Amino acid sequence: MEIIKVANAEEGGKKAFELIKEGMKNGAKVLGLATGSTPETLYKEMTTSDLDFTDMTSVNLDEYVGLGGNDDQSYRYFMNDQLFNKKPFKDTYVPNGKAEDLAAECKHYESIIDSNPIDIQILGIGQNGHIGFNEPGTPLDSLTHVVELTESTINANKRNFEKVEDVPTRAVSMGIGSIMKGKKMILMAYGEAKADAIKGMVDGPVSVDLPASALQNHSDVVVIIDEAAASKL
Repeated sequence: MEIIKVANAEEGGKKAFELIKEGMKNGAKVLGLATGSTPETLYKEMTTSDLDFTDMTSVNLDEYVGLGGNDDQSYRYFMNDQLFNKKPFKDTYVPNGKAEDLAAECKHYESIIDSNPIDIQILGIGQNGHIGFNEPGTPLDSLTHVVELTESTINANKRNFEKVEDVPTRAVSMGIGSIMKGKKMILMAYGEAKADAIKGMVDGPVSVDLPASALQNHSDVVVIIDEAAASKL
């Protein structure tokens, strides 16, 4: 696990972009992408670059249950707004949060992951150590599944909604096992609120109590963090 300390999120986005650019130069064709505020500086670097993504495929981590791509709170909408509308990809995959049969959608999405092996997986980390929407207690070999979001995750996401009652309580998420199929992991975290999760991920035991600790078992992980997020290492 390589740890890169940066001054701030802007510098972290630049560093992550450099790694993606290097990976593409070496043949990477599939990016696993994340949503939320953490990767926004990376997507800014991608959209303002002269790098061509039209031969690239993206596979996103998750989507809220009940939200379609035209809903401005959906992760499909977020990705279109932040990246895809500005930098077209060959194919872009996000789970279907409005699928009538969610179990079938989970199986279908796992087949997409297997058909498009991820070369570089972008990750954030929750304050409780979740990656994707894999909350504490999620089996480390889990595949794409429907997640019941914890109260802490709902509260963390309520800033994007008018009121907390509007925040979806379930999501379709790649499982930890799904994520671990990726060839290279780039995890970014900024701010003191992430310090405990980073400490547990790097130095703690590998445990379902802190899902990101599974990354200790991966052969190629780069962690990009600012001083505040690194303060407890």
